[in-house]
Amino acid sequence: MLLPALQVSIRHGFLVVKYASLLLRSRLAMAALPIRTGSSERCFVVESASSELVYFTLRSNSERPLIDGARPQCFVPRPGRCYSFCIPAAPSPRDRIRAARLHRTLQQRLSQEPFGARSRVLALLSYSAQEPVLESGFLVQSKQRSPETERSLEELLRLLLPAPALLSVYEEAEDGEVWRALWGLKAAEGKELLERRRVVAAEGPQLHPAAFHLFGTALFSSLGAAREVLEECTSLIPEAKAVLDVVDKCPKHPKKGDFPVIVVEGLDATGKTTVTQALKDSLNATLVRTPPPCVSQWRKIFDDEPTLIRRAFYALSNYLVASEIAKESMKSPVIVDRVEECYRRMENPACQPVDASPSREEVLKTALHLIKKHCHLV
Repeated sequence: MLLPALQVSIRHGFLVVKYASLLLRSRLAMAALPIRTGSSERCFVVESASSELVYFTLRSNSERPLIDGARPQCFVPRPGRCYSFCIPAAPSPRDRIRAARLHRTLQQRLSQEPFGARSRVLALLSYSAQEPVLESGFLVQSKQRSPETERSLEELLRLLLPAPALLSVYEEAEDGEVWRALWGLKAAEGKELLERRRVVAAEGPQLHPAAFHLFGTALFSSLGAAREVLEECTSLIPEAKAVLDVVDKCPKHPKKGDFPVIVVEGLDATGKTTVTQALKDSLNATLVRTPPPCVSQWRKIFDDEPTLIRRAFYALSNYLVASEIAKESMKSPVIVDRVEECYRRMENPACQPVDASPSREEVLKTALHLIKKHCHLV
């Protein structure tokens, strides 16, 4: 469904006004570029403390590195160790939900003692150029070779990860080479060394390995895709059923009106609320907020959930808002406060910046002029 729309955006002290055809169905155009790693084996990417991405893979002592003469950027703190593990890939929607919640639980536990004060926890991804399987996990940088930290980490993985849990231990040798020992953790306190391999640098892919997994995890291409996530959450989150009940009552094909839709979005403390209220009063418009009141009471609950569940909630909220916009646009202009991610993908034309540093009256006057000009309001 397409609606005539106007986007008013406040960023870094600027008020941006954009008139566009509003595409209410989420879209993302992504180039299908190949990932080249030079190896059929799994590669890894970790975000360092300086926010740089470090790509590496594993080799036996006789194999040459993927990048001649290059060693991976050392992420092992001297004289400490590093540990890493990944959550097994989730093949079904229900498994994806449980894996996302497990990832959040592990992240919370790793921020506590004995890990929090003695270690730095970094995000880790495991991927392959030949397999569409992406596994997420963590790399724990331990400042000291502490037996207590290692023992606590092993106990945590035995408790939370499906058996057999795997733990990688990284150490730097005297010659500067980094080695990874892969341990299989047994149900009791025992463990078994499975392999020991050299850590070597890998060439970064043309696209981040997570790019092809955005749909269905952070972005949803349809109402059904977002709905499927919350359906799998109903046994874990009672409020998910309540949200779905509201969605079911929403008209499937709402009729749109002829009045313009004006979207105001921007960071907090930029004057967005002031401009929104002033535009509403000046145009005698209807103000619509996201998420809408019919589901906003559960916003805090879903904000505390992993990205997969949280984004599904907001995606469904956007569909509810779209229906409300269509209904209200039959009676008056509509001011929308905050569908920010959706409206960033609106089509044509370019934004028109308005300097927001002058007085409130001057900013409002300029914004009203653009709105009336592009929306043909008298």
